[in-house]
Amino acid sequence: MIFRSANWAFRSSVWCWRNRAVLKAAQKASDVKGCRWYSTPTRGGVTGMEEILARVVAPLPTYETRDKYPPPPESNSLEFMHFYGSLDKEDKLGFLTKLSQDFGVDHKGVSELALRLLDTQLRDLATILQVEDRLRYGLTPRYKQLLNHISRVEGGVKFLVDLRADVLEIISSKASETPHIRDLNGTLKSLLSEWFSVGLLRLERITWQSPCEILQRISQYEAVHPIRNWTDLKRRVGPHRRCYAFTHAAMPGEPLVVLYVALTEDISDNIQSIVREFATLDSEEDVNKINAAIFYSISSTQAGLQGVELGNYLIKRVVRGLQSEFPHMAQFSSLSPIPGFSSWLQGLLSQYKKEGRGSDLLSEQEWKEVEQATGSAPGSTAIEALRKLIATSEWMRSERLTCVLEPVLMRLCAWYLYGEKRRGYALNPVANFHLQNGATMWRLNWNADTSPRGVENSCGVMVNYRYFLNETSKNSTLYLQNKVITASEQVLGLVSQFQKSSKL
Repeated sequence: MIFRSANWAFRSSVWCWRNRAVLKAAQKASDVKGCRWYSTPTRGGVTGMEEILARVVAPLPTYETRDKYPPPPESNSLEFMHFYGSLDKEDKLGFLTKLSQDFGVDHKGVSELALRLLDTQLRDLATILQVEDRLRYGLTPRYKQLLNHISRVEGGVKFLVDLRADVLEIISSKASETPHIRDLNGTLKSLLSEWFSVGLLRLERITWQSPCEILQRISQYEAVHPIRNWTDLKRRVGPHRRCYAFTHAAMPGEPLVVLYVALTEDISDNIQSIVREFATLDSEEDVNKINAAIFYSISSTQAGLQGVELGNYLIKRVVRGLQSEFPHMAQFSSLSPIPGFSSWLQGLLSQYKKEGRGSDLLSEQEWKEVEQATGSAPGSTAIEALRKLIATSEWMRSERLTCVLEPVLMRLCAWYLYGEKRRGYALNPVANFHLQNGATMWRLNWNADTSPRGVENSCGVMVNYRYFLNETSKNSTLYLQNKVITASEQVLGLVSQFQKSSKL
């Protein structure tokens, strides 16, 4: 018993040391706002959680008083935010589980309203509509009120974005199997989709004269082609380049999604010429030589906004702005990475080896070249040798192997982008994004990204998704409704080669 007490005291002291800054801030807010603050519950205890939730999550007003009910004090929102911020990862899971389970929809009341709706089907339309409205109101989770009120306090919207990021992590890691967590995620996504609708977003062009804080943030957030230093960043926001971001008034100084554009004479087929070419760092733009806009990187910066459509609208807004700046510009295209291609290819080789179908992937001559270059025996040994070459990127060091594998990897990559599906849509997430926007899968580019990351992820291949502005609406509808991918002759020709060799 003494040991347990000592152990509890030690853990409590450690917790207090780790969270003293949070507690001080909470106590300070308490003095100002009149809030009461409670320490985090010890592991396994929920008393503190229950007290906080019972106090800050107000009951849902009755249908008749829903517009007359006074709003809860701002201190409730602040108390919830500070308490949640003081929790560790495991306690956050317990807290969100309790919030979603105990303060969600009144299922009994909803069932009664549903029965009433069935009983009124023979009544007049006004009565039916009123019961439907009551049912709609009854389906509102109790915690939704709290989330709405949190969004109105300073820092509240950012808090809820981060809160949803935690919920998404819980779902993806399967830390909780309760459907209530998924319902909480759906409620948060719906609210965030309203708050971050395109009409409420501000388009900003980022330049070297932008505030240092913004420049630092976009540098940290760049997920496609990491920025190496300040000179690299200066190049990407300088002449012949554009950088745009969506921002929101509720999250000042915080870019939500960032798009990098290269202004070029023709549609680029190599990323190194864009991100590592410094010759034009201090040059002036020659408008007569700017015929194309290449979208070479787009990064969402907030994990909690996953599924909230921002990138599509950003590209459309940027295109309109560039057309205004360069009226003669008619070529708009991405130069996109192909994440997942290498890992998919390794899996395919393993599958064909297991099924004894290696001859379906490469021609007899191509296999002979691989066998000679790797010193491997025909059959499964050669397949495994090729798989290891792809996994280690060793094939890039052999000019002979590079020449042999170019046609092989190009047709396999075309099939991966065009033919591999998830629920009928493109398996590759970057392809799916651009095809949803109405782009055409236009050109595969060999040796387009020779960086270690590019070779590891996609064997150095990149793809242009071209935006033909008068066709994007039609293409988007075809893809979203009929799952039809619009592709160029080059891509379709490579797909046909794969189908013939693989007997598909």
